[in-house]
Amino acid sequence: MPGSRMTHEDRRDIEDGLAGGLTYSEIAERLSRPVSTIGREVARNGGRATYRADQAHRATEGRARRSGPAAVKTAPAGVAAYGRDPRVIQHFEERFTALMVGTGLPRMTARVLACLYATDTGSLTAAELVHRLQVSPASVSKAIGDLETQELIKRERDARGRRDRYVIDDHVWYRAWLNSVRANLALADTVRQGSGSFGAATPAGARLQDMSQFLQHVSRVLIHAAEDWRRTSAARTGKSTR
Repeated sequence: MPGSRMTHEDRRDIEDGLAGGLTYSEIAERLSRPVSTIGREVARNGGRATYRADQAHRATEGRARRSGPAAVKTAPAGVAAYGRDPRVIQHFEERFTALMVGTGLPRMTARVLACLYATDTGSLTAAELVHRLQVSPASVSKAIGDLETQELIKRERDARGRRDRYVIDDHVWYRAWLNSVRANLALADTVRQGSGSFGAATPAGARLQDMSQFLQHVSRVLIHAAEDWRRTSAARTGKSTR
């Protein structure tokens, strides 16, 4: 966000960009900031070779404390609903984010997903995500695109039809689970064909056959478990399974 303060997440994006060999211009485009801002940020925090996001953020906070009193941060609206402690919510979002990063999601994408799950409505606009996460609109837009591609969220128009809201789908994990199982079944079929090509009596063929049988067995069990959960959940909540 041109003119706004650099966030910790922005600095992590800069560090990742530098590590990936991006130019200042490419990093600036990703963050929707002037190239000069990126250049100054890197130059005063060790240069391209030694820039580290955590160190740069701590140094900036230290300079801000020395130059005057810091503004008091307030929790976004709704965070402390139902008498919740905002610190507890923040801790949950950090843990959720770390676990999602461990599954392969980019950090910003994981943060947006965690933020949506920690919201009672299960939906937020892009502007609300920018405000809650204190990141640039470009960062949120990219994360939203990733989540929509993976069908982890869906897009809806708000009641007045003025803006899009990004919503957690009730059946998202069921569908994601089935997609994963389908991928395993496809792998099992390919491996089975490979076993036939090598010959089931050969060491390589026998190894591939065992792998195929394992994947097929586990996939059938997982499909049965997912369908059973879906029926039980629908009966308990009265919601459609579609």
